[in-house]
Amino acid sequence: MKLRIQGNSLRLRVSKSELARFAQTGELEETVFFGPQPGAELVYALIRDGDRPGLAVEASPGRVKVLVPSAVARAWAESGQVGISGAADLGARGALSILVEKDFACIDRSDEENADTFPNPHAGALAC
Repeated sequence: MKLRIQGNSLRLRVSKSELARFAQTGELEETVFFGPQPGAELVYALIRDGDRPGLAVEASPGRVKVLVPSAVARAWAESGQVGISGAADLGARGALSILVEKDFACIDRSDEENADTFPNPHAGALAC
């Protein structure tokens, strides 16, 4: 699972095998380490979470969880739908834009680099 943070937006990109695991278990989690000492890491997770009305985020020191309503998660995993988007209300700080999407193959990368990605719908549109 890839994480992109830019401004007040958060994007997760999920590979084919990760989406299959998420559909089965309801959870994906990754850790990025910034140093050898305890606490020098960021854990980010995608969690299927009940009947909530939309996407939400829970954050604590060193951990960020993106929560997806169960029905929305199932519909996304079982269809050709590219992604799920929403916003989390941050009160006086505004809103956090959230996007969770399938990871498509990059047109300019090798088959090896594109392993476990979804076929890019624009792949046939480019002429050599």
